[in-house]
Amino acid sequence: MTMLPIFADLPPALVLEVAASMAVGLAVATAAWWLFGILRSKDLQQGIEWRYDVSRINQLRRMDLFYRFFQPAIQLLGRANRRLFPDSLPAVAREIQAAGLSRFWLAEEYLGKLQLIALFLAPVFVYVFLNWCGPNGLLPALLSVVATAWLLRRRLAHRARRRLRQIKRRMPFLLDLLTLLMEAGSTFLGAMRQAVEEFRGHPVAHEFGRVLADMNLGKTRTEAFVSMRDRLADDEIRSIIGSILQGESLGTPLAGVFRTQADVLRVKRTQRAELIAGEAGVNMLLPAVMVMIATVLIILGPFLLNYLYFGLSL
Repeated sequence: MTMLPIFADLPPALVLEVAASMAVGLAVATAAWWLFGILRSKDLQQGIEWRYDVSRINQLRRMDLFYRFFQPAIQLLGRANRRLFPDSLPAVAREIQAAGLSRFWLAEEYLGKLQLIALFLAPVFVYVFLNWCGPNGLLPALLSVVATAWLLRRRLAHRARRRLRQIKRRMPFLLDLLTLLMEAGSTFLGAMRQAVEEFRGHPVAHEFGRVLADMNLGKTRTEAFVSMRDRLADDEIRSIIGSILQGESLGTPLAGVFRTQADVLRVKRTQRAELIAGEAGVNMLLPAVMVMIATVLIILGPFLLNYLYFGLSL
């Protein structure tokens, strides 16, 4: 193949080095241009159709830098997840809400984000397992990518359970405060606003703040609490909100309902603590047995070694 005249007198190795440098420079310039375009890109234009989805995407682009960088890939994986995991998406959506993540996340797109993070770790797994196992390391690397995506999914579920525990631990105190404020003459909205301000920064304040925001936007008290019940999807919280809704429909004063439900939550918390204490003995059985075995080996080990090497000696 004939080279360009400008490279005709240069050694082939130097030509390859120049070409490689130009390719690297072009790649860096393209990456910089792409990054600059992402950071400076404006919101998507809203048309007549899909107005809410465009607003949701714009909010996610503002709030989540990872989504802003890799939005096309996340949406592509989201479409695949809708076909591959249709039965798991409702549970993921509940966990996203219970974990306190942005309400703008769709379940399939959040799964796509987790899967994309796992794919980004694939080169690391390939490098490590190829060094350890040679050519047979590709399969363990692929399994590691799948396991990473699964662990990230389990981390979401754990985060949702931990936040629900925090809400249930602090909710009796918030209900007590609502009771005191309403018995002192405050309105429900005023008491709710003051209680949310008092518990600012805690997940329970965030959830009751959303109830307050829903009512300020025009929802009835019943609709706002139903939204909270569906959002958290926890049996204990569902029972408490059901009692509040029943008291609302029957005309029972909410101060009395709040006091009763606060007492119920404390009783359930005590029962849960007693259950955990009762399980502690069973959970400690195996470690106790292992400690006993280790102690016996430490005591009898020297005598056994003496017998094996020297036999019985008088």
